[in-house]
Amino acid sequence: MKKVTGWDYMSLALLAFAGIGLEVPLFYWIEPFVYGVQYSEWSVVQHLIHWTVTCILWGTVAYLLIRCAKNKYGFDICERGSKVKAWQWLTIAVVVVLSLVISYIDWNGSKVIKEFYANGWLKFIFQYIYYVFEVVLVTLILVFGQRAFEIWFHKPNIPYGGILIALTWGIGHFFTKGILTGILCMISGLAFGSVYLLVNRDIRKAYGLLFVIFVL
Repeated sequence: MKKVTGWDYMSLALLAFAGIGLEVPLFYWIEPFVYGVQYSEWSVVQHLIHWTVTCILWGTVAYLLIRCAKNKYGFDICERGSKVKAWQWLTIAVVVVLSLVISYIDWNGSKVIKEFYANGWLKFIFQYIYYVFEVVLVTLILVFGQRAFEIWFHKPNIPYGGILIALTWGIGHFFTKGILTGILCMISGLAFGSVYLLVNRDIRKAYGLLFVIFVL
């Protein structure tokens, strides 16, 4: 097995980000062409098709990247981390609470409740399945990015992965969702990176926490 470099992992991180970007041509060009109408006029079925196709694309990308990391670079992202100490859990709780407060202020209420009433139960379920897959790819940007920068700079206590999320996924939202959402996503990215380090790089613990921060 050849020596694994930081760029090998950075390539995986950027491919994860590109995987998220697969939704862009689907959303803005392919589906409007197929349906003959823009997003605001989509039917419930068309929304469900969009989320389903996007999840298939994202799931495929995630599977291939995780498999590549394990088989080609010997990196199992599901490897358990060391035990999380009490002060780490306390810090994580503070990060999560602050994230929820910011979300509540941004949405002027509970994001989950507002989305439920706006979408109805069927669209709500499909949208949150869509979020599950989105967080998977965001997590891969985080994990692979963190690994890359640690190889380059040998400073394991800096949330490089969170910074990379802010500069990719976060900035990407400036163009798709607007300035405010972009800024909030950048902040979320930094929070993601901090939480990942606080759970000692244990993806089993990190993913659930990142999903809570993301959706709530």
